[in-house]
Amino acid sequence: MRPSRGSEAEVEERRQLVLRQVTDEGEVRIGDLAERLGVSLMTMHRDLDNLQERQLLRKRRGVASAFPTVTVESALRFREHSNVAIKEAMAEALADQVTPGGTVLVDCGSTLFPLVRRLREVEGLRLITNSLRVAYLLNGSDVQVTLLGDRYYPDFESCAGPETLRQLERVRADIAFLTATSISEGRLFHPIREYADNKEAYVRTAERVVLAADHSKFGRTATYAYGDVSGYDLLVTDSAAPADEVRSIADLGVEVCTVDLRE
Repeated sequence: MRPSRGSEAEVEERRQLVLRQVTDEGEVRIGDLAERLGVSLMTMHRDLDNLQERQLLRKRRGVASAFPTVTVESALRFREHSNVAIKEAMAEALADQVTPGGTVLVDCGSTLFPLVRRLREVEGLRLITNSLRVAYLLNGSDVQVTLLGDRYYPDFESCAGPETLRQLERVRADIAFLTATSISEGRLFHPIREYADNKEAYVRTAERVVLAADHSKFGRTATYAYGDVSGYDLLVTDSAAPADEVRSIADLGVEVCTVDLRE
């Protein structure tokens, strides 16, 4: 009888562990990875082939190597499979902020994907987004979707630029949900200037603005600063967020909702 290769979820969990190790170390010998995870060399090659096909790492003769740090930190294909349980828990708190029949503005961050799936069931909702993935997640639902267009960025599966900003000037939302790549002492940062500009415009467009950021986004900076969180009404994060960072945000007058993941 052949040994089980594990469920689909278990296989993906192992592959994400492989990805984290390669990302952390930059380059790892394939044999070492197989030994660390207690799998055969054939299984490890199969895992690495899958990750390479998804453009999550590079596989070369005998070694697996990571993409540059800036790519890993910004590209959607890396971010959407990280902290999945946290994002699901945060989505419950975020969904409580939505009123049926309202107009919702949704950022392109993967943190918001679980929320967007819940929005499929909200009656009379109008949604504005620059994210093709968000629009796809709502396909077949009754949500009325308006897609903001401009230059398309494959790493983010969304659009950003001057035309997006002009379109945002002509709309008004009841609530906007945004994510952040990096937050340090209440200040916000993004590696791409056009997306920093997008986020500032989102804040100006909505009556109420909610920031969704898990603990991994805090204590970091990126190339472009775009103000601080004082323009936001609510931060939704998780219990592992650094206490000093959360306190900095609360001191700016922003309400904080912390999702406790402890059992």
